[in-house]
Amino acid sequence: MKNKIRILSTKKLLLNQKQFLLNANFCLLEADFIKIDFHKNKIESKYDYLIFTSQNALNNILTNENWKKLKEKKCFCVGKKTKTILEQNGFDVVESFDYAEELASFLIDKYSSNTYTFFSGNLRQDTLPVALQQANIIFEEKQVYRTDLTPVKIESKVDGILFFSPSGVKSYLKENTITNQVCFCIGTTTAKELEKTTKNVVIANQPTVENTIIQCINYFNQKNTN
Repeated sequence: MKNKIRILSTKKLLLNQKQFLLNANFCLLEADFIKIDFHKNKIESKYDYLIFTSQNALNNILTNENWKKLKEKKCFCVGKKTKTILEQNGFDVVESFDYAEELASFLIDKYSSNTYTFFSGNLRQDTLPVALQQANIIFEEKQVYRTDLTPVKIESKVDGILFFSPSGVKSYLKENTITNQVCFCIGTTTAKELEKTTKNVVIANQPTVENTIIQCINYFNQKNTN
């Protein structure tokens, strides 16, 4: 490549995640466009099963002094990494899914007579709770973390942007515009938020940070070989 591809990540990446881009000879800019604040209230559940659709919700639970009592209950979750963290901490995961839509359909089809505690954040999508309500499934929602937008003005020109949540998209657009940059999304929910602004959207094959990065690398490598 004559000129290095310049990529902006809308959250700070782990060292091994950065290495994918650096090994591909890309330039990386990164900034945290959202901030997560954990609630410190006591965590309890009076229902049959636990639901986690966010690693942030789970990470907060694990900092709570009485979280081990929750291990008596089985879980449903969204995300392979969330499932791994749950199992590493002794939770019994009945099923995991890539998206909340898939989880909602499964619960409605297979577990509609059970009750649930859903751990969430303030900017969570409506997908799961609305589906459960419409199916008359009993659940309680406990908000255990808060997402705040922390916009950053990006002065440098970039070729591609990595997005990992709808809130990250909203935060980016508060101080920046999207013109001809290619936007790489961790999943369909993030893509839907972006598609209000641009059609230059590539969605990861799997909803992970690593796969989002790989899609970005593959896109530009293919573009430069054509």
